[in-house]
Amino acid sequence: MKAIRRFTVRTVLPDSLGALEELATNLRWSWHLPTRELFEFISPETWESSGHDPIALLGEIEPDRLAELAVNGEFVARANALRDDLHRYLGEPRWYQQSCSSDAPKAIGYFSPEFGIAAALPQYSGGLGILAGDHLKSASDLGVPIIGVGLFYRSGYFAQSISPDGWQEEAYPVLDPDGLPLSVLRHPDGTAAQVALALPGGGALYARIWQVAVGRIPLLLLDTDIPENDDAMRSVTDRLYGGGGEHRLLQELLLGIGGVRAIKLLSELTDAEVPELFHTNEGHAGFLGLERISDLIGDGLSFSEALQVVRAGTVFTTHTPVPAGIDRFDSALIEQYFSTDLLPGVDVGDVLALGAENYDGGTPNTFNMAVMGLRLGQRANGVSRLHGEVSRGMFGALWPGFDNVDVPITSVTNGVHAPTWTDPSLVALAEEKLGTSDTTLADWSSPAVGDGDLWRVRNGMRAQLVKDARHRVAKAWGVHNPGVGDPAWVADMLDPEVLTIGFARRVPTYKRLTLMLHDPERLRSILLDPQRPVQIVIAGKSHPADDEGKRLIQRLVEFAQEPDVRKRMVFLPNYDIGMAQLLYPGTDVWLNNPLRPLEACGTSGMKAALNGSLNLSILDGWWAEFYDQENGWAIPSADSAGDAAERDKLEADSLYDLIEHQIAPRFYDRNADGVPVRWVEAIRHTLATLSPELSADRMVREYVERLYLPAAAAARTISADAFAPARALAEWKTKVTAAWPRISVSHVESGGVDAVPQVGDELHVRAHVNIDGLSPDDVAVEVVYGRAREGDQLENPERVELVATKGTGNPVQFAGTVVLSRAGSFGYNVRVVPRHPLLASPAELGLITVAN
Repeated sequence: MKAIRRFTVRTVLPDSLGALEELATNLRWSWHLPTRELFEFISPETWESSGHDPIALLGEIEPDRLAELAVNGEFVARANALRDDLHRYLGEPRWYQQSCSSDAPKAIGYFSPEFGIAAALPQYSGGLGILAGDHLKSASDLGVPIIGVGLFYRSGYFAQSISPDGWQEEAYPVLDPDGLPLSVLRHPDGTAAQVALALPGGGALYARIWQVAVGRIPLLLLDTDIPENDDAMRSVTDRLYGGGGEHRLLQELLLGIGGVRAIKLLSELTDAEVPELFHTNEGHAGFLGLERISDLIGDGLSFSEALQVVRAGTVFTTHTPVPAGIDRFDSALIEQYFSTDLLPGVDVGDVLALGAENYDGGTPNTFNMAVMGLRLGQRANGVSRLHGEVSRGMFGALWPGFDNVDVPITSVTNGVHAPTWTDPSLVALAEEKLGTSDTTLADWSSPAVGDGDLWRVRNGMRAQLVKDARHRVAKAWGVHNPGVGDPAWVADMLDPEVLTIGFARRVPTYKRLTLMLHDPERLRSILLDPQRPVQIVIAGKSHPADDEGKRLIQRLVEFAQEPDVRKRMVFLPNYDIGMAQLLYPGTDVWLNNPLRPLEACGTSGMKAALNGSLNLSILDGWWAEFYDQENGWAIPSADSAGDAAERDKLEADSLYDLIEHQIAPRFYDRNADGVPVRWVEAIRHTLATLSPELSADRMVREYVERLYLPAAAAARTISADAFAPARALAEWKTKVTAAWPRISVSHVESGGVDAVPQVGDELHVRAHVNIDGLSPDDVAVEVVYGRAREGDQLENPERVELVATKGTGNPVQFAGTVVLSRAGSFGYNVRVVPRHPLLASPAELGLITVAN
């Protein structure tokens, strides 16, 4: 019989075990190994069956065991010591407090549609959420004062199972927040704090605010499943990415507008600082800028003036390299929702203009969330060096006339949180042999760690993956075959001594889950090679609406279920953090074969590398940046192939060749002690060179130094003197935009070089520029020069600013000198762009004039 209703009853702990409650409700336990070991000691079996969830663990422990622990002086002292350590961690100065000046921002709002922090809090679907979770964790470790904002999805993403015929099936188990590490933000009288959003027709959407402690970071999650809403509105936060159209718009309105209001409530009800700047992690949260504009209009600013303030204090990160990955809405739907009291003082026309695709290649009557994010954020970035280049090309139409290199989108390559993703056995080895628990700073080249030591740890990681995979497959078998024992082949599935390749990620078509199946018989021969066998462990979820992705999973599962293959290839259902923490360390090689350049970053391979796994990947995302021929293998990209089928064949053949002729031979080439010396050398190199670079600590420090601090300084500058600089900047932009059609370069002269120019010669350039209506101070006139290639395109251009020399009317003469510093072809041109001290980039207004 099934229950008609369920809820969680919290354990009442003995007074002497009060520290356990505090330790369980701060998610620092998810990356703090001593705290996890404490909970495991309570009951190893229950810790395992609970999915490493301290609250679930404490709910399952028998009272007799709690009573036993309550009088165990050694255990109580251990728990109290860990609680005291947590208190020190929460209060002590860390990198941010020690390295940044006293005027560094006191609070930073970080908005994301999903956060992957721990398996116990399933509020994520894939890489974007895991990245956001790692961002919060490293911010906590570094002391960066972030306030996270997201939504609480009552059914998370979805639980995946695979039917006997290989088809993905989705289930949506309802989460009970009372059984999760959450608390409600409350008013002093005990009532729950809520935000409200006005809706078309006069109604409202209400949401309560859950608080999550992620180390030092407060994370706010908004939840609409409350009695104040009708059934339709209660379901707004039902599932992550579970709906489209109006349902998705409501989620994003709540995340952006409701999220800013939640932060204001947090500040009113606690001692939390109000953020000085806001970081929008993808376009889903972009409406937060409109809520801030509405507040500033209430303070007496116009929309244009408020926009300057918001832009200065906003960082926008794009994660998608494909237009299909961007949320876009019909403009009529946006107009319907903003022709209300939703945002007092904000005109719907101004809203529509922010998201309009009013550029070459854009779609009329479409509202683009990424475009709005870029227009609301003065600083923007992609998530790897290559992705930055791709983003500048993808969004370049917003800055017409500018070369891609000048498009104001930089890049901060993603990182992963080492304490979360590094296997405890590798941490223990670093502690024992190298005297540090920080594997990213350990000296892995030290002879203190022998080849045998490293190989022993790597073998142990592979063995624990094999054990976990067998358990998961047996469990999945039992669901579809209740009462029937595990088949005999499950016990022989995978081998802890065999070269293991891992592949796990979301399953959109561009990630090419089934590229490995391009030649099934060749793959079969690789897997079953009698001297050098290979095994592959695969996992991943397809979006519930993506039938093509589901067909890819089905095709792979069908192959993996063939009797001669199933001992060497397995698809593990329900890919999540718990699985990933064993999968990444347990693989010898991490495979990634997307269509280049459609992988923005690809952090799964980073997590594998932190554990000494070698990467086998297309040169895309982060791998294009860090591959050095010693830390793995690059699959050659067949970019010039005639069509997709030919490209897949060429790249699949390269994949097979690398496994057969380079990877497997190196793995099985052993010395007298059974150690693959050349392979271990690559492990050392990977750990030594990649671990620091792939750390989320490095990533967060980059965000602070390159984006957060400049944005905070810009926001303070533009807000000074009751926003006088913002008013002046808005007026200046209006003037310059109106005058720009009349700006032109009427004539360019040059001289100073001989008939045969030589390195060291000086080229004197004079440009006569019509600046009717503007001052010479309003523009920057620059000579742009570099190697002239085919079509006279300038390669890697450099710039020298020309200075106004004479003339008060039109045209004005500007002059300057270029030193010819290198031999070869040379070309130059002159451009004019707006100039103002409060602009972050010359391209900011999208205005440019070039000499013809």
